[in-house]
Amino acid sequence: MHAGEVLGIVGESGSGKSTLLRVLAGLEAPDAGRVVYRRPSNEPEAARTDFHEPGTARSDFHEPEAARAGAGEDVLYKGELERDEAEIDLYAIGEARRRALLRLEWGLVHQNPRDGLRMGVSAGAKIGERLMAQGQRHYGQLRATGQEWMRQVELDPGRIDDAPRTFSGGMQQRLQIARTLVTRPRLVFMDEPTGGLDVSVQARLLDMLRTLVRQLGLSVVLVTHDLAVARLLAHRLMVMRRGQVVETGLTDQILDDPQHEYTQLLVSSVLTP
Repeated sequence: MHAGEVLGIVGESGSGKSTLLRVLAGLEAPDAGRVVYRRPSNEPEAARTDFHEPGTARSDFHEPEAARAGAGEDVLYKGELERDEAEIDLYAIGEARRRALLRLEWGLVHQNPRDGLRMGVSAGAKIGERLMAQGQRHYGQLRATGQEWMRQVELDPGRIDDAPRTFSGGMQQRLQIARTLVTRPRLVFMDEPTGGLDVSVQARLLDMLRTLVRQLGLSVVLVTHDLAVARLLAHRLMVMRRGQVVETGLTDQILDDPQHEYTQLLVSSVLTP
């Protein structure tokens, strides 16, 4: 992938899209082969955050003890990741370092926002925990950044202290997106980010995602079964069937002039078993 590129992975249900995403994201080891992450060597750390100097800790930022402990572990691994060579063999490093990589440099947007949010933790704490993983501790800055990101994803910043369980499904997904993008990750994995939402909610969410991806220059691996979503967001497509990649190319080229028989059937929405 190139920096700033959105790669769409498409195919019918059961084709292996989500499994491939989990392998790429360091969540499920492949049976064979390697996953190599090439880290940018000339990008200043400050370019990816809204504020750069951690302040003093405040006990009234109500983040659970387990999350604070995890953030501390991530800060320890952050230095190791930054000292790593330009290419990281994802499954040759330890699980803890893979987790740190996912929290510090990557992001993951689940199809079901409940998989990416703790429903009893406030919206502000959910957004702030990724900043805490990068070493941020100033309560006022954490809260202000949380409110700003709620505005960016069209959530009422006045609800920063509300728990996600009080939000609608579409609002929960926007909160999950804010939590993922607040640290301006280099690479984001999105698994059916509009799945299960009403059509009107999908349209607003897609428009918001397209704007944020462009503004932040994100590199994205997007899994979707919806070709309209792929056309709107992806620069390049990978078509999968039964665990195999059958065709790749520029999005418009694939959708307007598919070459593989399966892709032709997929585009025409006439799928065979």
